[in-house]
Amino acid sequence: MEAAARKDKDGWLALYAGDALVEDPVGPSPIDPEGHGYRGRDRLAAFWDGTIATTERLDFEITDSFVAGLEVANIGTVIAHLPGDMTMRTDGIYVYRIGHGGRISSLRSFCPTRPGIGVMSTAAITSASFAPPAVVPP
Repeated sequence: MEAAARKDKDGWLALYAGDALVEDPVGPSPIDPEGHGYRGRDRLAAFWDGTIATTERLDFEITDSFVAGLEVANIGTVIAHLPGDMTMRTDGIYVYRIGHGGRISSLRSFCPTRPGIGVMSTAAITSASFAPPAVVPP
């Protein structure tokens, strides 16, 4: 989360194993219509370019964390500050798994994916939906 908040793409990619899988969010969504996620360094870089890179700033408000074995489930809100003085808040459960090399082997985000839920204005998007700033092609 710190590397994403710093907008450090190389640092963020270095946290992940070479064959890591990011499902953010889990299942079909506007940024992953087939719901297969993004596996491997090149796909993770494309995910970054189509989502994280399009934000002006990211903040993370983690309200609770549960550790079990090599996984942690963080409960909280990701706040994406977008161009045009817009803000998108996404509440969810964010599950990270660490692989044998000490790098992240998977990230699974469980958050609402139904567009159209919530209120949008030029000052803020307050929503229970996930409306990404960009679409990452499969």
